[in-house]
Amino acid sequence: MSNLKNLSFCLLPFAFCLDIAVAEAQQYPVRPLRFIVPFAPGGGTDVLARLLSQRLGETLGQPVVVDNRGGAGGVIGAELAARAPADGYTLVLGSPGPLTINPNLFARLPYDTLRDFAPITLATISPFVLVLHPSVPAGSVKELVVLAKAKPGQMNYGSAGNGSVSHFSAEQFKALAGIDLAHIPYKGAGPAVVDLVGGRLQLMFENQPTVLPHIRSAKLKALAVGTKTRSAALPEYPTVSEAGVPGYESSTAFGVLAPAKTPAPIIGRLNRELVKILHSPAIRERMAAQGQEAVGGTPQQYTAHLKEELVKYGRIVKAAGIKAD
Repeated sequence: MSNLKNLSFCLLPFAFCLDIAVAEAQQYPVRPLRFIVPFAPGGGTDVLARLLSQRLGETLGQPVVVDNRGGAGGVIGAELAARAPADGYTLVLGSPGPLTINPNLFARLPYDTLRDFAPITLATISPFVLVLHPSVPAGSVKELVVLAKAKPGQMNYGSAGNGSVSHFSAEQFKALAGIDLAHIPYKGAGPAVVDLVGGRLQLMFENQPTVLPHIRSAKLKALAVGTKTRSAALPEYPTVSEAGVPGYESSTAFGVLAPAKTPAPIIGRLNRELVKILHSPAIRERMAAQGQEAVGGTPQQYTAHLKEELVKYGRIVKAAGIKAD
């Protein structure tokens, strides 16, 4: 009997702390939230963050203020979020660069993706599209592979920079298709797309929202999308895998995270609110028009996604010998 009394006594502090956490979650939030975007204003991440912050602020009854902290490929903003108090008042918009690519490129980072963040939900996903200048004589993925094999190293592709998702997308394609393409890195996707449209580049893998207007205006020729299933925005185009390069997959995903050790009841509250926002018809339609798919899911699903991406990019880094600039 005395052992049972001792056990009950030991469990009292835990139960008391749990009650406090639940009570705080019920009152949460009592002040404005900060939503860190690890990139400069005006880009795709910034646009998405501002859309989510507005809707989330409305549902929570407190302002959600976007805080752009660009620099070092997203490392500065990610570190700031990782080191913030784990009280539910700091969020960060996660993307492949700082969370799953940089950990494979740099021996040391001031944070660990799986240790220092608490995933809340995967927000959106969009495919990378294989696009060509119209002058390239290839009307399908198989024809492009044949053409590239006939001219090893002579065809070029552009990317948003060394170590970018567009770079990794093309290197994965090269490895699986068994071809050699010359890489021309740019400082951002914008200048690369301009040169592709102008005919100074031959092909590129780029995020669907970026190239969709050029595909629709016939300034670029699309061959396939990088996701595992066809894109709702470009349903007439096959996936790269079904078009002749089995196993290929390339997309970019954005998600919302908090600092590690943020109380579980608060993570649960944020997840529920964000999933409602992402599943609303208005947001789904708006995302679809931009070539993105609104996702929404559990923290566990987002964690599994991050783990898969870390492994995938690590494999590409080793296979292609990619080094950080």
